[in-house]
Amino acid sequence: MDQDNSKEPQEQMNDLEERLVQEQEKAQEYLRRLKYLQADFENYRKRAEREAVEFAVRCNEKLVAELLCVVDDLGRALDCGKEADDVSALLKGVEMIHRNLTCMLEKEGLERIDAVGKVFDPKFHEVVVKIPRNDCEEGLVLEEVRRGFMFKGRVLRPCMVNISCIADKEKK
Repeated sequence: MDQDNSKEPQEQMNDLEERLVQEQEKAQEYLRRLKYLQADFENYRKRAEREAVEFAVRCNEKLVAELLCVVDDLGRALDCGKEADDVSALLKGVEMIHRNLTCMLEKEGLERIDAVGKVFDPKFHEVVVKIPRNDCEEGLVLEEVRRGFMFKGRVLRPCMVNISCIADKEKK
């Protein structure tokens, strides 16, 4: 015979109530753990967000500190240009500043996109003007209107270019 059937109905009721209480206690414990986990996760999310903002600020701080050297150099060049009668000294100073700034940016991951002489690629170039030509292939970059740059493998700014097109097509 089944063990539960041998018990009195009152005993069965007491057993069921005891199991119900135990299950309710388990449910309360699970709920308490869930609330702690939710709170922990929310704290983690806020901390990660705060750290990401702080990291971006620190990165910008480094860049700004490096750019201050360029600002100082430009200030010296301007002072020198105001005092000098010879414009070539000012030009040399500005060229040096340009070279230093370019080196600094390249060190950080900036790359110039070479365009002239290459076939037009919309991933890297924007067309400004199509120039009718029969002496070269269609879509060849003839002139760079504005330099383009990549930063750590991604196009930061595409080149603005003039490209060739077939002269007969342009007339039609």
